Amino acid sequence: MSQFFNNIEPNIIDDEMLQKAIEEKCPEDLGDTAREESLNVKVVTELQFSFKNILQIDNLWPLENLTKLQLDNNVIEKIEGLESLVHLVWLDLSFNNIEVIEGLDTLVKLQDLSLYNNRISKIEHMDTLQELQIFSIGKNNLTILEDVIYLRRLKNLQTLNLSGNPFCSEEHYRLFVVAHLPSLVYLDFKLVRNSTVRFLHSLIGKSGNSILQSLCFVALGAGSLQKSGSQKHTTAFVEYLDGSLLFDSLYAEDREAAKLASLPEVGDLLQAYPSWFVLVSGNLYNYGLEEYEKREAEVSKFYKRYHEILTVNQQESKRIISDFESRNQRRLDELYQAGSGEIAESEGAQGKEDIHQLWDALMVLEALVSNDMEELLQDFKRSIDVIASTFTENIQGIYPFHSSQCRDLENEHHKKLTEIAMATLKKLGNFEFEENFPDDLRTLFEDKNTIVNTINTSHSIRLRRIDKRESDMLSNTYRW
Repeated sequence: MSQFFNNIEPNIIDDEMLQKAIEEKCPEDLGDTAREESLNVKVVTELQFSFKNILQIDNLWPLENLTKLQLDNNVIEKIEGLESLVHLVWLDLSFNNIEVIEGLDTLVKLQDLSLYNNRISKIEHMDTLQELQIFSIGKNNLTILEDVIYLRRLKNLQTLNLSGNPFCSEEHYRLFVVAHLPSLVYLDFKLVRNSTVRFLHSLIGKSGNSILQSLCFVALGAGSLQKSGSQKHTTAFVEYLDGSLLFDSLYAEDREAAKLASLPEVGDLLQAYPSWFVLVSGNLYNYGLEEYEKREAEVSKFYKRYHEILTVNQQESKRIISDFESRNQRRLDELYQAGSGEIAESEGAQGKEDIHQLWDALMVLEALVSNDMEELLQDFKRSIDVIASTFTENIQGIYPFHSSQCRDLENEHHKKLTEIAMATLKKLGNFEFEENFPDDLRTLFEDKNTIVNTINTSHSIRLRRIDKRESDMLSNTYRW
C-alpha cells in the first residue's frame, strides 16, 4: 500500500505522533492524562501507527510495556528502534519497504509477526524469537525454497504464510514446506491435513524424484502432523483458560497483592476467589473446545463435498471424452476401409460436428460444476458465519467476562479487599495491632490514599488482563 504515499512527505515517529496515538488508543481518562507532562507511558500496552507514511521507527523506547504494535501500511525501509519493547507479543510491519529481517533480537516474547508485502529476499536473524507462533512473510522476494528450512529452529511456529513469493510456483513447494516444518497447523491460510502426510508416505519406495524421497523421510523422521493438545487449545482460541493459568496471570509479579495476602482476613478471602474464577474459566475452556469441533466438522464437510463435486464432474467428463474417442476411432476405421472421397468428406463434416458437440457438453459440465461450487461456498459461508458469530456473542455475553462472570468476580473481590484494608487502616490508627505488624505492610498503610491507590492499581491491572484474554479470543476468531 505504500505506493499510495508517493506524494506525501515521509514521517518519523516523533513525540507529537506518539502522544496522538496514545490518546486515540487509550481510555478517555488516560487521554486527558496524556496531555500532562507527567504522562506515565508505562501503562500503554497497545499502539497503532497504520497509514501514517512513516519512514523511520523512533522514539518508542519509553513504551517498555507495549505488547501490541501496528506499523502496517507505511514506507518503513528498516526494522529499528524496537530494542526496548521487550514485552511485545504482536507486531505488524506489513505493507512497507523492508528489505532485511533485523532488529528483532530483543523481542523474545513475540508470538505473532507480520512482514507481509515487503521486499525481503531472505529469512534470517530470527533465532531469538522462540515464542513465535504466527509468522506471515507472504508477497516478498523469497526465491530460494531451501531458505524455509531456517524456520525449523522456531519450535512453536504453527501458522505460516508464504503465499505470493516467487518460490511458491515451484512444483513441490507445499510438500517441501510441510515436510521440513512438521509442527505447522496452517500453511498459506489452509489447514495442514493428515492427507498430506499420507501422500508423503505413499511416495516412499517409488522411483522418481529424489527430492520427494528425501522429503518423505524428513517428514516421517520429524513426526506426525497431528495437533498436540496445546495446539488444539490454540486453534480453539482457549489457550490459558484451562486450570488456573488465567487466574495465576492476574497476580503475576503483583508484589503488593502478595503483601496484602498475609493479612488474616485477606487470606480467608483468597480461599474462595480462585476456585470460583477457575470454574468460570473452565466452563469457557470447554465451550471453546466444543465450538472448535463444530468449526472443524464444518470445514471437513466442505472439503468432502468439494471433492465429491470434482469427482463427479471428472468422471462425467471422462465418459463424454471416451465416447467421443470411440466414435472418432470407428469413423477413422470406416474411412480407411472405404477409401472414398465422398465418404471422407461426409465423415469429416460429421467429425467437426462431433467436436462442437464435445465442446458444448464439456462447457455445460464446466457451468454445472461452477454453479455447484458457488452454492457450496455460499452454504459454507452461512454456516461458518453462524458458528463464528454465536461463538463471539457468547464470549462477549453469556460465558466470560462482561456478564456475571470473571469481571464481576474480580470486582466483588476488589470491593471486599478494600473494606478489609480500610478496617485494617482504622485499627492501625487506634493502635489495635501489636508492634510486630509487618514493616512492608506498614509502608502500604501509611495513609488512606496510599493503600487505596495500591489496591486500585492492582485491580486495574487484573481487569486489563481479563479484557486482554477476551480481546485475544475475539481477534483470533475474526482472523480465522
